[in-house]
Amino acid sequence: MGAYILRRLLLIIPTLFGIMVINFALVQFVPGGPVEQAIANMQGEGDVFESFSGGGNDAGQELATQGAGDRYLGARGLPPEMIAELEKQFGLDKPPLERFVNMIWNYMRLDFGESYFRKIEVLDLVLEKMPVSITLGLWSTLIAYLISIPLGIRKAVRDGSSFDTWTSAAIIVAYAIPAFLFAIMLLVLFAGGSYFKIFPLRGLTSDNWEQLSLIGKVLDYFWHIALPVLASTIAAFATLTLLTKNSFLDEVKKQYVMTAKAKGLSEGRVLYGHVFRNAMLIVIAGFPAVFIGVFFGGSVLIETIFSLDGLGRLGFEAAVGRDYPVMFGTLFLFGLIGLVVGILSDLMYVLVDPRIDFEKREG
Repeated sequence: MGAYILRRLLLIIPTLFGIMVINFALVQFVPGGPVEQAIANMQGEGDVFESFSGGGNDAGQELATQGAGDRYLGARGLPPEMIAELEKQFGLDKPPLERFVNMIWNYMRLDFGESYFRKIEVLDLVLEKMPVSITLGLWSTLIAYLISIPLGIRKAVRDGSSFDTWTSAAIIVAYAIPAFLFAIMLLVLFAGGSYFKIFPLRGLTSDNWEQLSLIGKVLDYFWHIALPVLASTIAAFATLTLLTKNSFLDEVKKQYVMTAKAKGLSEGRVLYGHVFRNAMLIVIAGFPAVFIGVFFGGSVLIETIFSLDGLGRLGFEAAVGRDYPVMFGTLFLFGLIGLVVGILSDLMYVLVDPRIDFEKREG
């Protein structure tokens, strides 16, 4: 097992390198950049995309006629020296290959640079936003498991019954609803949109958080996190329920279950004493993968809709604002976390069932 883990750890290096190469190359062909974003900010437009959509003023819609400004929309009226200074400030005066090599070398030393527009270290930004995203992903995953496992077991036991039919219909509907649409629906229904104002509209804490007692802070936290967690849970809950049901159905048809029943063991003893461990193998071992799926998949939209200041929203705003150090830094860390979690998922399989040997499977 040690050799297998070592190989997987070594594979992280070329995989991460490939991810960074592809995304860095794609960015070179995307319209706009940090210089255009800075120009848009100086001209009061605030968003580089306005220059391409026609939403800016006349100066923001024309090309500069001389110097370095020829390459930038919205640069009319700015001296070429200022454009060249902006390029130098953002490191865009160097060839793309040199910039990429420097970036990878810095990442190897865990130096992710400084945000172009926030004047703060990227690593500090990530550490500041990470607790929000981890909280959202962890609670969503835990609740999904707490609901899905009992429901999936009951559906397997009552396979083909009316209970199985209507719960399957509800699960299919829940799976079909996109998380962001469900989040908007929750806001409209329960956050003062058009009906009830039960939960707060945005944020993770109230304005008077510091004045609250310990119990008050806990209640306030759960009050704010309720709708975002519910919106993030819906897709994972549907998938896990069907996975649990199918795992149990596969196990109850095996010979050892029939043998246990023939010996006179009760259905509960057979189900939870023999079937549960084998059926839960794939479900429990998949916990890291489910968490990372919720962590990555829904974090951007959910955090944006509920105004939660997490990693997903940070990465989205960095991409929109062309803040390359933040964008590539979060991409690198997301990729690293995802690859490490893949290894943890394999270790979970071995922990749940020591009979699994990945080295023999590879051989």
